[in-house]
Amino acid sequence: MNILIVDGNDKNSSEEYAKIGMNTQFDEYEKVLKKISPIKLNIDIIHPTWDKNFLKKGINLDNFHGIVWTGSVLNIYDIQPSITRQIELAKTLLEKKNKIFGSCWGLQVLATAAGGLVQKNPKGLEAVIAKKIFLNTEGVSHNMYLNKPKEFDSFCWHYDVVVKIPDNAVVLASNENSNIQALAFTKGNSEFWGVQYHPEFNPVWISGLMSMRKNTLLNNQIFKNEKEYEITRQYFSSTKQNIKLLNRLKIENSLINDSTRYTELLNWLENLKN
Repeated sequence: MNILIVDGNDKNSSEEYAKIGMNTQFDEYEKVLKKISPIKLNIDIIHPTWDKNFLKKGINLDNFHGIVWTGSVLNIYDIQPSITRQIELAKTLLEKKNKIFGSCWGLQVLATAAGGLVQKNPKGLEAVIAKKIFLNTEGVSHNMYLNKPKEFDSFCWHYDVVVKIPDNAVVLASNENSNIQALAFTKGNSEFWGVQYHPEFNPVWISGLMSMRKNTLLNNQIFKNEKEYEITRQYFSSTKQNIKLLNRLKIENSLINDSTRYTELLNWLENLKN
């Protein structure tokens, strides 16, 4: 099965991850998809933010069974070539027969390309854990959420949210931070599933991100104090080794159980067979 990963991040941000020994967001996505897929995946990765000639020789956009769109540090309303290239690519892909999955920035790009609107969230940064995401009636019955708890937590990091959904889109999940934590729509010949959080992230990767952005987390009061931050970061760095710390944290099983956390991606891979 052929999968195309569209890397939403700019090159400098990706290099920052690599400098401290972390996987980039696109590397992490590739790793997770290959880990959970029951069949072999042939994965290509493109970087539309890096260069206007981002389609590598030999890549034909018609040759993929599924498209995955990663997160990014960019903001969709900051009009610049690296962003408009992604929106135009999304419009092109929606015109083809595709099944597309977008995390965070991926949701925002596809929603924008389909006629929706993204703005900075007045409630501020939602980071590390998106808490108490609740499936509505449509979400409970949607194939993306088969075998998912009706309420769950997920890893996240975003300042922006979708405030207007595309025509024919259906909101599937919400929480106190955002009315749109997940949505789905069809446009042209394509089907899109998108989430505002990051089901592809794992505890170890998040612990690295927390180390990179410690000051941002503390300045935005994501944690009550530095001690709470450090306990959380330490726990995520090795959940098995630091199991004693779990008693001091309110961590839901949906966050640390692999099969539960990856449910949306597992269901999307299954949907590609149809």
